[in-house]
Amino acid sequence: MRKLTYYIGMTIDGFIAAPDGAADFFPVTQDVIDCIRDDYPDTLPSHIRPQLGLDDGNRDFDTVVQGRVTYEPALEIGVASPYAHMRQYVVSGSIAGSPDPAVEIVTGDVLAKIRELKAEDGKGIYLAGGARLAGALLPEIDELVIKIYPVVAGSGIPLFTADFSPAYFELTGTRALDSGMVVLTYVRK
Repeated sequence: MRKLTYYIGMTIDGFIAAPDGAADFFPVTQDVIDCIRDDYPDTLPSHIRPQLGLDDGNRDFDTVVQGRVTYEPALEIGVASPYAHMRQYVVSGSIAGSPDPAVEIVTGDVLAKIRELKAEDGKGIYLAGGARLAGALLPEIDELVIKIYPVVAGSGIPLFTADFSPAYFELTGTRALDSGMVVLTYVRK
């Protein structure tokens, strides 16, 4: 069975984006870029992979799932297939049709879709965000990889938006970068 990994950046106070959805306030230093490129290269969008010396091969993930709000910034810059190196799913109730044949829009039962994907053969499934989708998929998330940036936002979009329902995870890895970012890895207990 494949695992679903929520790989996401977060502020010290638990926000993955500003109240308006912007994430451009996260400090992207060279050690952060190196960490992502070396540890989770599959999570980098296809259009920037060549600039970082990455080919189209995938090490950890062959499928990406994201919400509409997470998908929007790619569309705004004219990239309708941001993860062309993976199977792409966008969960949305408001997008009528896919803007690209390589992107499948999921409008129905997202938990059922994830369970179907997890039952297939293949590499892992990368959950790119956002908070509502992560909250809906919490019962199926097998691993959390959280990049905690040395920033306090004060308010914004939280890591999860869900009803109160504790889910327990075990810390399996930590990595601190010189820039102050800390990467925490958890697996479901």
